[in-house]
Formats: sequence, C-alpha cells, structure tokens
Amino acid sequence: MAKKNSKIKTKASSRTTIRAKIKDTASHTRAKRAVTKHAAGTAALQYIPWHTIPLEELNPLLQRQFVVGQEIMVARVLLKKGCIVPEHSHHNEQLTYILDGALKFWIDGREIVVHSGEVLCIPANMPHKAEALEDTVDLDVFSPPRADWINKSDQYLRGTK
Repeated sequence: MAKKNSKIKTKASSRTTIRAKIKDTASHTRAKRAVTKHAAGTAALQYIPWHTIPLEELNPLLQRQFVVGQEIMVARVLLKKGCIVPEHSHHNEQLTYILDGALKFWIDGREIVVHSGEVLCIPANMPHKAEALEDTVDLDVFSPPRADWINKSDQYLRGTK
C-alpha cells in the first residue's frame, strides 16, 4: 500500500512540476511577445539617421528621439539650460553620455556633474534627478528598453520645467 501511495504522490508531484513548467513557459512567452511587440521589425539590421526621427517635445525645455532594438534602447535627449528631470527610478540600467553641455545629477546621496565627453552609469532601480547646467545634448542607453517612453506614460517628464 505504501508503494501505491508513493506512486500516487510521485504522479501528483510530476503533474505539479509539469503545470509549473507550462506556467513558466507561458509567462516567458508573454514577456517575449511584449518585447517583440514594441520592437516589431527590429530583429533585422537597422540604419536610422537621427535627422529622420521626429523630435518629441515633452515640455518647453525638453525634447527627445529614440530608437528601440530587441533588448536595448538609445535616446538622444535635448535639454535647455535649467531643465529639471524630476527624481525618478526605473528597472532599466542606464548609461548617460553627454555629447554637449553638462548635467548635474542628484544620485545615491551625491551630486555629480557630468560634462561633455563623460559617461554616467546608473544601476537599475536607483533614484536620480538631473538639471541641465547649460543647453545639453545627452545620449541615453537603456536596457531593457523603456516601456514608459514607448507607450508615452512617462508623465514625470511632461511637466512645464
């Protein structure tokens, strides 16, 4: 009788494991579909000159353009002197490369000024705020792509300053 109960438990355990694997696979498939949906057509090589991408005006002091790949996003951000990017955080890792100008960041209890030719690497989920000390052109790289930018739910950027 003990052997029979053992077999029943093993079968039940196997069914539970199979259900868990199916659930994980379904979840992974949904996640893959979400990435594919916002990066539709990006599996192939892309050549995209910045001048062909319309500037999105987020507020009077802030404009941006971005390109989305499968697992990465690059954004060209134009900030007028005095533009404030309010404190925020996101699950995306971020590299900020200042092409021209300077941004002052408040991050991890520090103030860091990033000048033209310098890079700041911001880990995922780290709150940060920035101010343009002069007119600035910033190149931001995100991994994974910023869903809030893609679906335009980034209200923290769409203020007046």
